Amino acid sequence: MTAAQWGAPTITSADTQNPSASTLQQKRQLRSQMRQARRGLSKTAQKRAANRLKQQLNQNPHFKYAQHVALYLPNDGEVDTFPAILQAWSYGQKVYLPVLDPIRKGFLWFVEYRADSRMRSNRFGIAEPDPGFNRRIPARFLRAVGLPLVAFDSAGNRLGMGGGFYDRSFEFCRHQGTKPNLFGLAHQCQEVNELPTESWDIQLTAIIAS
Repeated sequence: MTAAQWGAPTITSADTQNPSASTLQQKRQLRSQMRQARRGLSKTAQKRAANRLKQQLNQNPHFKYAQHVALYLPNDGEVDTFPAILQAWSYGQKVYLPVLDPIRKGFLWFVEYRADSRMRSNRFGIAEPDPGFNRRIPARFLRAVGLPLVAFDSAGNRLGMGGGFYDRSFEFCRHQGTKPNLFGLAHQCQEVNELPTESWDIQLTAIIAS
């Protein structure tokens, strides 16, 4: 599936500040199924997906010509971005990774990632560049962001891990002003027919499935 643009995400009856128990249960089941599916991919399939993603981002002008881009290091079977990171470095681009905000709970910082960056593990066991030794950039000054996701649908809706980190950190994208293009990155097997949505879900520019 190639990247495509959508308008506002489809809003369903689950779109409230207090999602129903059935909606929460549906999301839990989807997360379990999709995480199992992506973890079940073979090393060969993961490598192919990583290379396809690198090619897709190389063909995406929002990524290819951006000086400041954000990606992530894969965890739990997520599509591997490292070949794309190497490609970005070769173009002289600045690459940033998400770091748990130590001040505002539930938010993210974006810290520069270089080949020689000093790293640390966050409370989820995920490697992140140490903000004490690497430059941080305000999220609004990123030009393109690749977000991990658990599932997506044909309308461009994204289901994350449930922590709401990206939704909070990019809430400003709902308003006028400088903002990045947001792309959900996934394996093709993570597509589902329809996702329940919430009013706080951020709108993506596109999904890029490899």
